[in-house]
Amino acid sequence: MRYAPRRGDDGDLRSRLREIAAERRRFGYRRLGIMLAREGLVMNHKKLLRLYREENLRVRRRRGRKRAMGTRAPMALPQGPNQRWSLDFVSDTLISGRRIRILAVVDDFTRECLALVADTSLSGARVARELDAVIAVCGLPLMIVSDNGTELTSLAILSWAQERPVEWHYIAPGKPQQNGYVESFNGRLRDECLNETLFVSLGHARSVLRLWRDDYNHVRPHSGVGGLTPADAAKRVVQHRPERHHTNPGLQL
Repeated sequence: MRYAPRRGDDGDLRSRLREIAAERRRFGYRRLGIMLAREGLVMNHKKLLRLYREENLRVRRRRGRKRAMGTRAPMALPQGPNQRWSLDFVSDTLISGRRIRILAVVDDFTRECLALVADTSLSGARVARELDAVIAVCGLPLMIVSDNGTELTSLAILSWAQERPVEWHYIAPGKPQQNGYVESFNGRLRDECLNETLFVSLGHARSVLRLWRDDYNHVRPHSGVGGLTPADAAKRVVQHRPERHHTNPGLQL
């Protein structure tokens, strides 16, 4: 009853254990014990486990594969073309029942549809290639906005974004309204094209989408840009840019 434990503080041992755990973040206590033993710091497994737990060094369980993280800070409104693009997928079926996917790329300022890519499958690597094709024509955007779909959070997209001076912004899960520009575009695409057409084949779908995109950009008036077509809105911005002296270069209609 009068016994008082005389346990040492093990300060140096704890310090070295933390150092090794910081270098080897995926090592558990047994493997850390082997690393300590190589340095002459030998102890039984019970003491090692106790110190390991007291220092809160347990290995964090991975919740999934590595994904592109991007930014999640609030977005500023675009003030000109190529400042922000939005990406999303739309699904449809051929008359045979085969499912197709359509990648839509929209400039949030001019409302131009920069790309409509249809295929039976669109991987992250394919999305990266299509973005490079759009950039070759339109130039590099400052920001790209998308949801958290597997194609858009893949390692291919992570590598693509790291190699280019483009900020990739992911909306909050379950909040499609944060990507409202492309969601609105998807609604028009669904209502005016997909629901009005029976696609015989993938080639037929691509042809119809190409014609509809041309009509959307150059003929269809868009209420978001004062009744102009997206192409005319983009031209007006370019024409008025040299005469602009104010600090907020929004679209002047």
